[in-house]
Amino acid sequence: MARKRKKLKELTIKDNFMFAAVMLEGDNAKRLLELALGIELDHVDISYEKSIVYNPEYKGVRLDVFVKDEKGTHFNVEMQATSQQIEKRARYYQGQIDMELLVSGAEYEALPDSYVLFICDFDPLGIGRYKYTVRQTIEEDSDYDYSDGRHTVFLSTVGTNEEDVPKALVKFLKFVAAEPESSNDDFDDDFVRQLQNSVEKIKKSRDMEARYMLFEEMMKNEYKAGREDGIIEGKREGQLEGRLESIISVLSVRFNISAGLSEKLTSVNDGEKLSQLLTLAATAASAEDFESGLDAVLTNQVESTKIN
Repeated sequence: MARKRKKLKELTIKDNFMFAAVMLEGDNAKRLLELALGIELDHVDISYEKSIVYNPEYKGVRLDVFVKDEKGTHFNVEMQATSQQIEKRARYYQGQIDMELLVSGAEYEALPDSYVLFICDFDPLGIGRYKYTVRQTIEEDSDYDYSDGRHTVFLSTVGTNEEDVPKALVKFLKFVAAEPESSNDDFDDDFVRQLQNSVEKIKKSRDMEARYMLFEEMMKNEYKAGREDGIIEGKREGQLEGRLESIISVLSVRFNISAGLSEKLTSVNDGEKLSQLLTLAATAASAEDFESGLDAVLTNQVESTKIN
């Protein structure tokens, strides 16, 4: 069964794309981290280039929110839809943060603290808590305060211990759990109202609609690749046509495209080049910039044909 494709206006904050987009708005990420972790932050820097992109170095399409504070502490925040191997996923993400810092030249002793925060629309550990803070202990001496700077926190929308966590956190999690028809209800909370305003702003943004279409195309391709793995290659023309339609759809949302530009596009018959053009369609500053990139692709395609 094919994955159901939602429209941008149908998303709520628990959808990965919407969550990542909302966290890029204003101080939403800062306020969420302060609320979820019980800490105060002077300011945070968000890695925009890692938040709503496809990174082939990672497994699959990931929409994470990468943040660091004034002390260099790194935070990786993600909306989780499945409980499968969630503890191992958290371990993997922590490793990715450390590896990136070490590759960039940091010494072991200079590694900053790091947090992985998973927001789950289910109970990740099955104990009925709204919040799970994971810490390492020494088996032979549980009183010893062992810390290597790594922190893992799970939030659950289906907790039952409201008396043990801040009311504002419970209201946020109830907002996350809300279905589309009730996601605009009054949750009697200033932070939730701020998030609701961000969601509405994103749904009206033509640029975000184009980005969402790009993300959906990537997800569709990943789904097909997984479903068709090991099956005899087929339907190539249909796949190319679908990718071409996605490019035209993204361009139509963002710009006015000419008949000449559409005609140029139809001459591209290479899947990898169409993937490059799909990304360019969502990121180009103007139709003219896109056409310049298209011309470069077409020139390269002609040269490749001559060489072959």
